[in-house]
Amino acid sequence: MRKQMIENAVYDVATQVRSVEDCIEAALAEIAELQGRMVRARGIAGMGIGPSHEPFEKLAGATSALVGARGSMAGCHAALVETQKFIPGVRTVAFGDVVPCPEKKTGSADLRVVA
Repeated sequence: MRKQMIENAVYDVATQVRSVEDCIEAALAEIAELQGRMVRARGIAGMGIGPSHEPFEKLAGATSALVGARGSMAGCHAALVETQKFIPGVRTVAFGDVVPCPEKKTGSADLRVVA
C-alpha cells in the first residue's frame, strides 16, 4: 500500500514537471507572437521606433526571465532524476530526459471532409 502511494506521488510530480515545462514553452511562443504583433502595430500606426522602444525593452525582459525559468525547470528536472535514485522501492517513473517522460495528454479525432 505504501509503495503504491509513493509511486503515485512520484508519478504526480513527474506529470506536473512536464506540465510546467509545457506552460513555459507556451508562454515563450505567446511572447514571440506578441512581439510580432507589436512590430506590425507600430508600422501600421506610423509610430517612430524611439517612442515605442520602452515596451519592446520590457517585453525583452519578460522573455529573458522566461528563458531563465525554462533553464531552471530543466535543472529541476535533472535534480529530480538524481533524487529519484534515493527513494526506496520506486521503479523508474520517468523524471528525466534519458527515459520517457509521462505522455502529454493530447486528444485526436478521426476527422473527415463531408460534402
